[in-house]
Amino acid sequence: MSVFKPHISVHKLNVFYGSHQSLRDITVDIPEKQITAIIGPSGCGKTTLLKCLNRLIDLTDGVRLSGQVLIGGVDIYNDKNIDATCIRKRMGMLCQKPFPLPMSIYDNVTYGLKIHGVKGKKRLDAAVERYLTMAGLWEEVRDRLESPASRLSAGQQQRLCLARSLAVEPEALLGDEPTSALDPISAQHIEKTFRELRKDYSIVIVTHILRQARRLADYVIFLYLGELIECGPAEDVFGRPKELKTQAYIRGEIS
Repeated sequence: MSVFKPHISVHKLNVFYGSHQSLRDITVDIPEKQITAIIGPSGCGKTTLLKCLNRLIDLTDGVRLSGQVLIGGVDIYNDKNIDATCIRKRMGMLCQKPFPLPMSIYDNVTYGLKIHGVKGKKRLDAAVERYLTMAGLWEEVRDRLESPASRLSAGQQQRLCLARSLAVEPEALLGDEPTSALDPISAQHIEKTFRELRKDYSIVIVTHILRQARRLADYVIFLYLGELIECGPAEDVFGRPKELKTQAYIRGEIS
């Protein structure tokens, strides 16, 4: 049995949207510095679980939550000293559709840095090159950093959003189907970058593409109708699934 150091621990997590229960008693550990894929049919609670990890769920009207989410052993919902904004900084987020800020490529990367007090052109210039390089975008945009980010392709915009997230030095990266709106080449860029970044970051992605989960994941969480059905190392979940629902999903009998 694989042993790993958990970075994020979820205990008895329940989430309600009004009277509808989206997650039911979820308990799972998410490993440090690995890629974890959350898989399952549409509407099974994948995105809800992801948003609980950085408290973006707080921004949804009518949501109720019970249970615990611990990051580095700290309860991010029940510890009164925790600030939700700080949690979101620590847990970088890539959404399905890229959302570059309405400003230049350069200013997109430095936006968060400036908010957190980083000053000086030399420091900002170095940061822009570093994080665009990490996101695999530097060579494509180095000569047009003052151009509007809106002029980039969708794939480039997603990599820019990744650079912007990395710039504030998160400890983990979350992706909500981060390649679903991209062409195949751009999706490959993002996947390649994730594989390179996992040595330094814990990465959690929601994906509806089983092939992508097989390519990327070190660890897998399978949800069905708001319940955790199975979790474990990717080679076990995909190669030797224990639960009948997991077996059916992997065979394509549940979609």
